[in-house]
Amino acid sequence: MVIKTERDLTPAVLAVMNRTEDPRLREILVAMVKHLHAFVREVRLTEVEFREATAMLNEIGKLHTDHHNEFVLMAGSLGVSSLVCLLNNGDRGQTETSQSLLGPFWRLNSPRVENGGTIIRSETPGTPLFVHAKVVDRDGKPIAGAEVDVWHASPVGLYENQDPDQAEMNLRGKFMTDEQGRFWFRTVKMVGYPIPVDGVVGRLLKAQGRHPYRPAHLHALIFKHGYKTLISQVFDPSDPNIDSDVQFGVTAALTGDFIRHEEPHPTETDIPGPWFSLDYTYVMEPGEAVLPRPPIK
Repeated sequence: MVIKTERDLTPAVLAVMNRTEDPRLREILVAMVKHLHAFVREVRLTEVEFREATAMLNEIGKLHTDHHNEFVLMAGSLGVSSLVCLLNNGDRGQTETSQSLLGPFWRLNSPRVENGGTIIRSETPGTPLFVHAKVVDRDGKPIAGAEVDVWHASPVGLYENQDPDQAEMNLRGKFMTDEQGRFWFRTVKMVGYPIPVDGVVGRLLKAQGRHPYRPAHLHALIFKHGYKTLISQVFDPSDPNIDSDVQFGVTAALTGDFIRHEEPHPTETDIPGPWFSLDYTYVMEPGEAVLPRPPIK
């Protein structure tokens, strides 16, 4: 088609998109073109702005390394990651869900740890935290033999892949649920932390006057055949940024009860107090057990 005016362009592009053989890909491409073209018309995007936008996308791609994923940070900072998650879980967004964002710091092959063990692998000063969790199905029945991968930031707000002072795989571990669907371990109380702001996402936050902080949270990825892989985060409601997560990931279902204890720990003689405990129940939905692509190595 020879384009005469801007009104001819969108129908011409849509005609080409409609030739896509795969029906789902065709649906996505057609909708994407409709919304992109409508967006350009609505804001009357200038040529300079278009060049700046494409340069920004190129920069985001170049910032990706084995230890950093700028696209994941941007998707979270725009609320897209949370929206995709909520639309695809909890009866398609109608009910609460344990599902959450994968985030940019999950790694494959974290070390196996026996229940009751620790995920601390190098000197990590901080208040001890004891996690007791349970994995159940939507009817509340325990799920035995589920593989649970956990990870979190240190008390200085860094994951071990960001921090040369931490040992490899520090504060990461992989557990197996018992017959009652339980797993439990020892670690240190995590804190909230700023996402990296030395790239495109940082400039966006500065332009909007937003802080870069995520509230303190514990990550988990739970895998069991016959169930949709559960990716979850449990947030500390006492964190000062619980109501303004830069990645829009906090939901009511994902807030945990981090209880502070002043007395000595009842079984661990090396802990005179204080220490924290967290009890949480993860709910898995039926579906296909597929591991996501790791955002970093």
